[in-house]
Amino acid sequence: MRLEASSIFIALGGGLVRTAQAASSTVQLVNDTGCGCFLTNGSEPTYYARHMFFDFRSLGQYARVPDIITNDTVASYSPPTSDFFASDRWNDTWQVQGWSNRNSSGGHGEGKGGLTGDATVLMVNSPSNVYIEKNNDSGAASDTHLTLRTKRLQGFQTAAEFQAQDSHYRFLSLRMLARTVGDPGAVSAIFTYREAQSLTDVQEADIEILTRGPRNKIQYTNQPSYQDQSGGGDHNGDGTGADGDDPKATRNATMPHGLRWTDWAVHRLDWTPRRSVWFVDGVEVASIDFQVPRDASGLNINSWSDGGQWSGNMSVGGESKLQIQWLEMVFNTTDDGDARSTNKQRKRAAAGDAGCKVVCSIDETNRTGTAAKLWEGAAAARPSSTAASTVFWLFACAVGTAMWLSAV
Repeated sequence: MRLEASSIFIALGGGLVRTAQAASSTVQLVNDTGCGCFLTNGSEPTYYARHMFFDFRSLGQYARVPDIITNDTVASYSPPTSDFFASDRWNDTWQVQGWSNRNSSGGHGEGKGGLTGDATVLMVNSPSNVYIEKNNDSGAASDTHLTLRTKRLQGFQTAAEFQAQDSHYRFLSLRMLARTVGDPGAVSAIFTYREAQSLTDVQEADIEILTRGPRNKIQYTNQPSYQDQSGGGDHNGDGTGADGDDPKATRNATMPHGLRWTDWAVHRLDWTPRRSVWFVDGVEVASIDFQVPRDASGLNINSWSDGGQWSGNMSVGGESKLQIQWLEMVFNTTDDGDARSTNKQRKRAAAGDAGCKVVCSIDETNRTGTAAKLWEGAAAARPSSTAASTVFWLFACAVGTAMWLSAV
């Protein structure tokens, strides 16, 4: 179906002209193969070349809660208990982790008893803590969800993590319908990650839920946020010269609409060239333009605790779970031979180049996981929702054009 509406002509970027149509309530859904690129909404609209979607809502055939493995060595080597994690589609993108925080030559700092950082508890990521679970909510909107579990045992903290197979992501917009449930002393985290030998060289854009904190607060950070004053001077500019988090790098934000992180909500991270922006259920809650990650990175999702200052110390027998119904992302990569970089993608969209002849959106769709067509060709912009959306896409085009000019 196509939108039936009158057209409004606008001039952009010193002569670039697009046609924006007054919107109707219909959208044109398309397969990814029918999209040349994807344009996001929000305060930092950005073009991306690729789209992925993982749906965990209807996987009843894989649903089973594994027993907790109480031996720390066995836990790190135990595979996932569901065949879902043996599928090519999962393993082409993700890798479930099995490692501990015992210190090694690559560790940062020295925690208690030979542990990394300021950890006081041995933490072991066990692949068996990543599983598909039946959604037992009253009136549940999904049959199942993905669960990442962490639990404090007598001798160690068993934890869960999966990460991207590749560290080639360079700018992305990630969204997931998720919640965290359980006891104090854990962290649920979603973050881009570029490893480095020194903490000061690590690059991350983080979403972190601390279960020891208020249930309506989430921490958003461009890492590194920690200031080490060992070199002297007032690095944080507050006149104290004290160690601690740099306020320019992190925000402790309140969830909108009275939500708590125990509620199902769509959490979104936009890592763009100019800033990192975070949303909850479509509402912008934080934006940081200080030390935005700049280099190709991986992507990690985890549920953990190590008894350190950040996570807190979970009581023995305590447990926390990060639960995810679906995960969606549009992104660019730096793969060899992949010419679809952010800057080139912008130029192609602006010029109507064949590489981005059809501009799509995962924001204007009415079906989660399926893109909607915005426009095709250089002069056929087709915003696809309400009049308010039309105004947004005019704004997005204008902002996007300014970004093209500054990026060339």
